[in-house]
Amino acid sequence: MKVNSNDIAINYTVEGKGPWIVLSHSLACNYSMWDEQAGALKEHYRVLRFDTRGHGGSDAPEGAYSLNMLADDLLGVLDSLGIEQTHFVGLSMGGMIGMTFALAHPGRFRSLVLCDTSSRIPSDAAPVWEGRIKTASEQGMEPLVEPTLQRWFTEAFYKSNKAMMKRVAQMIRTTKPAGYIGCCHAIPKINLTDRLGAISCPVQVIVGEQDVGTPVAMSRAIQDAIPGSGLAIISFASHLSNLEQPEQFNKALLGFLSKHNC
Repeated sequence: MKVNSNDIAINYTVEGKGPWIVLSHSLACNYSMWDEQAGALKEHYRVLRFDTRGHGGSDAPEGAYSLNMLADDLLGVLDSLGIEQTHFVGLSMGGMIGMTFALAHPGRFRSLVLCDTSSRIPSDAAPVWEGRIKTASEQGMEPLVEPTLQRWFTEAFYKSNKAMMKRVAQMIRTTKPAGYIGCCHAIPKINLTDRLGAISCPVQVIVGEQDVGTPVAMSRAIQDAIPGSGLAIISFASHLSNLEQPEQFNKALLGFLSKHNC
């Protein structure tokens, strides 16, 4: 299904019945990244998954995006569907969108789950992001597939789970270069740590123990900045902890939600 938001078409799907919960995916993925979680959530929640601007079936305008723009896209989706309040789960870029939205629109989130993400990207990481932009603009997504897989999963999981690697590789490969590039401009500019204390809804942080892209230290910084927030560390998982260890991830997610489903 499609909805018009912030002057573009956003692709989304809704499953289940109960309180609303929104799932927001990582860079170079799409809403199918959340299949294992949607299956577990839809028995008790109305699950909204959407493709971020530039990804999956959503429009991919040329040019640099910003996290405020991506948060505005989310606002348009929620308003179009008549969702006044929702739980929100975001991983990596999705978590950044969640933090940005929570600060701009207090009261809209009933709870916020921030997975394998960061509230600040060090300035010395800029060349890495510039290199990814250069690769995507000159060669497309294919050269980014294998390095990204090796960064997103532990070495053991990468080597032994070919079906999952094929599934995630396809998401990366089919991401529109304009969308990837647009989001690569937005992500490294995040600098929200000092403002996170203003988030008033319940917050749970989840991170893979071996995440190299957004290490545990980044999740601890988020937890430290938000009074009362919790931290769950997923063993034997790297960046896409929801896919590498879905049972552990779902236990942490559902356990938190069960406490705040009011």
